Amino acid sequence: MSTATKPAKHAKKRIGNDDYSLRRVPENARYGFGSMLLQWLAQSGSLSQFVLGATLGVGMRFSDAFWAFTLGAVILEVVIFLIGLAGQREGLTMTMLTRFTGFGRNGSALVSLVIAISLVGWFGVQNGIFGKSMNALVGGPVWLWCAVSGVVLTLLVIYGFKYMMWLAKIAVPLFFGLVAWSVISTLSEHSVGALMSAAPTATAISIPAAATIIAGGYMTGAVVAPDMTRFNRKGWHVLLQSSASIVLSEYIVGMTGVLLGHLVGSSDVTHIVLSTSGFVGLIVVVLATAKINDWNLYGSSLGVVNFVRTVFGRPLHRGVVTLVIGIAGTVLSAVGFLQHFTAFLSLLGVAIPPVGGIIVAEYFLVRRLSTPLRETRAAGRVPATMPVWVPATLAVWAAAFCVGKFVHWGIPALNSLLTAAILYTVLGWAGLIRPVGSAELEEVPA
Repeated sequence: MSTATKPAKHAKKRIGNDDYSLRRVPENARYGFGSMLLQWLAQSGSLSQFVLGATLGVGMRFSDAFWAFTLGAVILEVVIFLIGLAGQREGLTMTMLTRFTGFGRNGSALVSLVIAISLVGWFGVQNGIFGKSMNALVGGPVWLWCAVSGVVLTLLVIYGFKYMMWLAKIAVPLFFGLVAWSVISTLSEHSVGALMSAAPTATAISIPAAATIIAGGYMTGAVVAPDMTRFNRKGWHVLLQSSASIVLSEYIVGMTGVLLGHLVGSSDVTHIVLSTSGFVGLIVVVLATAKINDWNLYGSSLGVVNFVRTVFGRPLHRGVVTLVIGIAGTVLSAVGFLQHFTAFLSLLGVAIPPVGGIIVAEYFLVRRLSTPLRETRAAGRVPATMPVWVPATLAVWAAAFCVGKFVHWGIPALNSLLTAAILYTVLGWAGLIRPVGSAELEEVPA
């Protein structure tokens, strides 16, 4: 047997799909507008979004909540589109993109570690919430439901984006159809006009404060958008699909939550969504968890692959990584361990928005380190070399993190992102973004 056939034989032993974790997604592996739109819409609705709307509803008038959602939506869409466009053009994951957009090899490893820990942590937290919801609906031990959910999602994500796409095709119509049935049947028994004009029943929430909650809560998801948009064929697809997702999430799901909040006078509105019948409510919980939480595990696996390859020089297969961290996240959620670390996970979340600001500043404005990406794009390969360190970038990242953590005016996640973008742009145009050392790209098995 020739050496040319050995990689193919070896590839058959792999677990799942590597999904181009360290390479550009080729044009023939990308998806059309309709398929990607469903994947975007799958991120739009969840029970937590209804709760968010209801939380704002008990503290705001309907009109004020509308403007708060509008402000938050505009902020998120700008961030998603700019970062997502970079991912679509280059066909690279968010963590691979950072190697050539300001961070260098070692800085990219730090970014990967932060994202991997953050996302796998939230995967476990969400899995724990699923277990408790199922316990309340049908009984049974929480740990058992955590195990079932974790195993199913791990097996799904192991086989990558293609199978996650099929889940979206099933989950999106069912989820929104069932939720619409439940909510419409509830609201039809009341005057929607009266609910829209109702005064808040709890402590008043200002429009800026509400926009902070809306934009800040999804900023991490916005920054890791390249993990999805690298599969898009056109840049304008990213704009339309992300806009549709924002409209559905903020205006339809969120504003419906506002009405439900006014209706029950509380943010505890999930029982309305789940009240259609036991079996239908069960389907809603399952779909709400699966179509959101699979992306936490998927993004974490991509981060781990880049981190291990960079730091230890080992080319781990993404499917194997997914299996390991999926089992770990499932076990930790089943024993309730991760519930005690939500504050730590939130702290890591503050560190992620500045990364998005640096990517945007380098890719669209400074263009000091990202030029090789453009030069190799047509050939479908990744640049052969990259900086080892970029000290100025790490300083910008640290400064922006401090702004997001300790400056409480405005929207902390946006403050840190804008701080990073502005500082990096100023330093870049002043010629102070200087790489230290040069490293060759590691050989990536096909």
